[in-house]
Amino acid sequence: MNVEPQNTPKIAKEPKLLDQLRARIRVKHYSIRTEDQYVFWVRRFILFHGKRHPREMGAPEVEAFLSDLAVNGRVSASTQNQALSALLFLYREVLGIALPWLDNVMRAKASKRFMDSRWCGNDELNLHQQF
Repeated sequence: MNVEPQNTPKIAKEPKLLDQLRARIRVKHYSIRTEDQYVFWVRRFILFHGKRHPREMGAPEVEAFLSDLAVNGRVSASTQNQALSALLFLYREVLGIALPWLDNVMRAKASKRFMDSRWCGNDELNLHQQF
């Protein structure tokens, strides 16, 4: 016969990390698309490091992940920046950990935009070429 005390307090489980991330994003009134992308990048970061909890990791792991995106993932600079923003949000807003400046990240190359006389007048093209 199982006898359990009637007045045992129930311990509330802390929400899972990605649920905490979503909740914090919603408190800050971010777009649902931003929320989806931040969750995507945090999940990918965790999987990249063998399902280790981000609290156990720090700047070196973030740098390794972002560098891998640029080198092996061949993502654009804006995509790499989005992943960085997601991870900074996770560490600052959810975990309450300030990451040091990430100096050792291999940066993705920004695309080179060009000016063409078909899209702008010759005066604008000449002005742009001076700089």
